[in-house]
Amino acid sequence: MKKKSWWLGGLALAIVAASAVVLWSGGLQRGLAAGKAGAAQEGEKAEKAAPLEFTAREIVLPRRTRLSARLEFSGPLVAPRTAIVRAKAGGTLLALAVEEGSRVAAGQALGRIDLAEQTSRVAERSASVESARATLAQAERTHASNERLAAQQFISPIALENSRAAVDTARAALHAAQAAADTARIGLREAALVAPIAGIVAKRHVLPGEKLAPEQQVLTIVDLARLELAGLVGTHEVSRLAAGMPVQVQVEGLAQPVAGRIARIAPAAEPGTRSIGVTIELPNPKERLRAGQYAVAWVELADDAERLTLPLAAVASSGGQNHVWMIESGKLARRAVKLGRRDERAARVEIVEGVREDSQVLAARFDNLREGAAARVAPVAASPQALPPVPPTSSAG
Repeated sequence: MKKKSWWLGGLALAIVAASAVVLWSGGLQRGLAAGKAGAAQEGEKAEKAAPLEFTAREIVLPRRTRLSARLEFSGPLVAPRTAIVRAKAGGTLLALAVEEGSRVAAGQALGRIDLAEQTSRVAERSASVESARATLAQAERTHASNERLAAQQFISPIALENSRAAVDTARAALHAAQAAADTARIGLREAALVAPIAGIVAKRHVLPGEKLAPEQQVLTIVDLARLELAGLVGTHEVSRLAAGMPVQVQVEGLAQPVAGRIARIAPAAEPGTRSIGVTIELPNPKERLRAGQYAVAWVELADDAERLTLPLAAVASSGGQNHVWMIESGKLARRAVKLGRRDERAARVEIVEGVREDSQVLAARFDNLREGAAARVAPVAASPQALPPVPPTSSAG
């Protein structure tokens, strides 16, 4: 009986001890949780209390300046002085004296065509002229004889008039034959392949031995001394351009742009567009440039007024709306802005609406900014003053 009571008493003590341990651990966990919650609240309060600091380099004030505008044109270079040599008469191409890339002079013979048919036609027309001349001579002799007979009243006046008409008809036939002969000679002369301009052979369209038809292309010759670039400009900007204005042209393959000028401006807009053609002339005396090279040209237009501007990096865009971040009364503020002229080279943009000249604008785009958050500009640390120089020590003696 004593053993059983002892056993029951030990069991009760064990249960009580276990309960005490459980209660102590639960209280400890609640205490830790409460401590963590308190620390979090304190951290949040500290975070709310500490404003965002931006350095002076991260803040920019709007500045009034002039923004030059740039109008760009792009496209391939073309040679306005380009001539196509065509065959003026049919025949077999016997020879071509030039190759692609050959330099030719104006009037230089470029090749030979078999002109046997044209030569035969010239001979035929020449024979017709001689026949008409003989017919005219015979009519003139007959008419002279009829005049003598009419003076002796051996023939009637009508017969005399008929002989005079025969002379006029023969003379007209001679003139017609001479014109036909001249036309044949001109055709024979023009049938020769001669360079119409000085330049470089850009392309050979036929090969020796081919049968040529009249007006068939034989050679293309280009003069590279002057090239042109055709571009388009909006109708709202063309009034700022004028013929003779200087232009800079960047040609592919060249490290530095070359100088050009506006040669002419089209009098009307292109059909179906609001663009007007502008032709840029590019001198090429050393023929460093070639037709077909791609080029980009631009015209610098000076600004006629000072504008309120900001750096491009200070302006952000979201949802199709431009905005900036500013510090106003110690807090961050997001303000929508309306932009105007832009200068990519100066990396500045005109602000038409949204900021004042004394606005403190963030100079760069930051992430996770919250409107209304406390913010300030960190004070600039004063540079330590320079210590006065130590005078040199002198030794006695």
